[in-house]
Amino acid sequence: MGETFTDTINEREKSQEAKYKLDEELRFKAQSRRNKLLGLWAAERLGMSKAETEEFARDVVLAEVEAPGAGQVVARVAGEFAKRGVAVSEQAIHDESERLYPIALDQISGEFPEALDKDHERVGG
Repeated sequence: MGETFTDTINEREKSQEAKYKLDEELRFKAQSRRNKLLGLWAAERLGMSKAETEEFARDVVLAEVEAPGAGQVVARVAGEFAKRGVAVSEQAIHDESERLYPIALDQISGEFPEALDKDHERVGG
């Protein structure tokens, strides 16, 4: 029995939905990784101990999870610099965040080459 036009449309829709979901999953993971890398970058400049560095990097990741948007992350990092009397502009932090995103995306793409979510199904072929 041949494939109908409706079957073809449904297959295409499933494929587009799966791609969108995978893209969103990858974007979220890359943003979280970028935020961690930004926290590590800041911690190094602040001379934090290993334990402080780990906690701060986790806090930077959670800043965006709790209040989505890069502004929260930059504000969290800038606040720590200000609190410790280290002069780093919000623009410099934002620029570093932008520089780190493709690095984070590359790292995540290498670590998670396939979707992790169980409801991603293989479509086509």
